[in-house]
Amino acid sequence: MNDPNSSKTLVPRAAGELVHTTSNAGGIRARMTAGALELAQRKALDKKTKPFRDDNAERDFLRGLEAYENRDYSAALRQWQPLAEEGYAGAQHNLGKMYAEGRGVSQDDLQAVAWYRKAAEQEHAGAQHNLGRMYAHGQGVPQDDVQAVAWYRKAAEQQNAGAQRSLGFMYDTGRGVLQDDMQAIAWYRKAAEQGDGCAQFNLGRMYYTGRSVPQDYTQALAWFRKAAEQNETGSLFNLGVMYAYGQGVPQDDEQAVAWFRKAAEQEHAGAQHNLGMMYADGRGVSQDDVQAIAWYRKAAEQQNAGAQRSLGFMYDTGRGVPQDNMQAVAWYRKAAEQGDCYAQFNLGLMYYTGRSVSQDNKQAVAWFRKAAEQGHAQSRDMLIKFGNT
Repeated sequence: MNDPNSSKTLVPRAAGELVHTTSNAGGIRARMTAGALELAQRKALDKKTKPFRDDNAERDFLRGLEAYENRDYSAALRQWQPLAEEGYAGAQHNLGKMYAEGRGVSQDDLQAVAWYRKAAEQEHAGAQHNLGRMYAHGQGVPQDDVQAVAWYRKAAEQQNAGAQRSLGFMYDTGRGVLQDDMQAIAWYRKAAEQGDGCAQFNLGRMYYTGRSVPQDYTQALAWFRKAAEQNETGSLFNLGVMYAYGQGVPQDDEQAVAWFRKAAEQEHAGAQHNLGMMYADGRGVSQDDVQAIAWYRKAAEQQNAGAQRSLGFMYDTGRGVPQDNMQAVAWYRKAAEQGDCYAQFNLGLMYYTGRSVSQDNKQAVAWFRKAAEQGHAQSRDMLIKFGNT
């Protein structure tokens, strides 16, 4: 058997590159959460819903809204419950939201569905969207994507931006409908043009990847920027990536750092990892291994495999922390078990050399094989030197 010592090169991260549009960065964002409360003004009520019987009813509705915004949920409930029972769709919708979130009442998905349905059947678009969400997630009703799509469509056709985005998501992922990128783009665009940040992110993603539209970094950048203005976290991250690589903008590490930091401070694990790498490499900031470690750790604790591998590398080489083989092995293992081929390679090296683990060529080969199956060239070389192909 040939001695593979010559290949013992540690790999801190994927070929030294920043995290790109992985699922953490460019993944689809449905954000199918409960919508906003019914607006207070009489004119905001859909014409097909029951109007207020008199000024007193409207006053009670407004008082409920004021109480809710002041987090006095019991007072809001007292104002809205009678109106909901009288058939006012806005109050029914808001009562559904309170049950869905457990505010002023015990959390109860069955009650949330019941009140959303009452309002939805009066053509209340927000309630239709939220009822669709309950079907999509199987909350208070059996999970049913076809029903979810049906309710989303009703709301989307009333120009409800959240429902348009959710309907785009269903076409994007083929849930409840045949997968159809063009329909996904069309619905995302409708919602994005109404200012929906999540739809703007998803539309930017389609342009960035060139899915059913010509790849266009300028368009992607424009939509990510619109979403970033609303603090949409994935778009903050993606702007960092685009500045780091000069995609659609002049390459600018300082701008990349600024955008990564905005996303990292919102607990975006990919951005935390990338910000750590910028500190580790001194790109756009003064080189600082201690700061790199701090950001790697934040991401690693969120189970970001790349950050776990990078943190292992820092312990392995004693950068920013005292050198500690046991910690290196522990973090490499966490990343390797998530399928990170670079961590699998490094863990294989630890077993081959017997550093803080019992020397075990069988384990080394097993980890090299896992990495090689993902196309990791150094792992393939190690297998050849071991006589395993």
